[in-house]
Amino acid sequence: MIIYLARRLAGVTGVLLAICAITFTIFYLLPADPAAAACGKTCSPERLAEVRHFMGLDQPVWRQFADYLVGIFAGRELGTEPHTLSCGFPCLGYSYENSLPVWELLTDRLPVSASLAFGAALMWLVLGLGAGITAALRKGTTTDRTLMIGAVATASLPVYFTAVMLLYGVVRVAGLLPYPEYVPLTAEPAAWATNLLLPWSALAILYAAMYARQSRSSMIEAMAQPYIRTARAKGMPEPTVIVKHGLRAGLTPVLTIFGMDLGGLLAGAVITESIFGIPGVGRLFFDALQRSDQPVILGVTLLAAFFIVAANLIVDILYAFIDPRVRY
Repeated sequence: MIIYLARRLAGVTGVLLAICAITFTIFYLLPADPAAAACGKTCSPERLAEVRHFMGLDQPVWRQFADYLVGIFAGRELGTEPHTLSCGFPCLGYSYENSLPVWELLTDRLPVSASLAFGAALMWLVLGLGAGITAALRKGTTTDRTLMIGAVATASLPVYFTAVMLLYGVVRVAGLLPYPEYVPLTAEPAAWATNLLLPWSALAILYAAMYARQSRSSMIEAMAQPYIRTARAKGMPEPTVIVKHGLRAGLTPVLTIFGMDLGGLLAGAVITESIFGIPGVGRLFFDALQRSDQPVILGVTLLAAFFIVAANLIVDILYAFIDPRVRY
């Protein structure tokens, strides 16, 4: 296990370095000039050169990238004397737009995105797995067909359509809930859950449909295996056969896509956060794209990549606990 984890951690480091290099190169090749945006419309050529030098944009791309990597692991000094900025570990640079450390911006927005991601994940797991397992155990019946028709219908609805319809129907027409406004969990738990209920629902409707279809097919395949017939032949109660033998094996492929989905949402749900006005990492990324704020875009990209590869690593480890066949 230790050797396996060491190999996987080395692979994670390589993936993150590759993503960082590709993203850095892409934004270096873009025609947008962050220095001109920061300097303003009436900026003189001399002042523009000073701003570019302060930002380090006059250095070769390999030097900028090397300084960026060093800053992630050891921190660095940004700017030139006498106007220098100290950027401690882990230094992801300073935002061109508001001159704040990117790491500080990310850690400030991450709890918001985590609240959205974990709440929606819990909701879609309960709905999706419940519908999928029920459909699998009643294969070919009216219940099975009804649940799968509903899953196909809701899976075809994009999240921006569902979000707008929820806002219009629940908030504007029915007035059942207030317009979402993020409240920290530690400040007022009830208001936190109430304001996130619609964003959770918008994501859960889409993901639950996909999980229902996946869990149904996985459960049907698992329940048709020879060890299920053996367990029944031994006289095991049907609930034990379903939960202990069928469900554990059927959850393996579901766990794979869950790790990917949750890892991606932890780095921000751009569309959902933008529609509901949630100040999470996704909204930060959207604003940074509009302003060509390269350090923020790089920071969010690295954060998203880290969460996805970390989720995959955790899922691979959990396989051995869920499915004994993987352990052997």
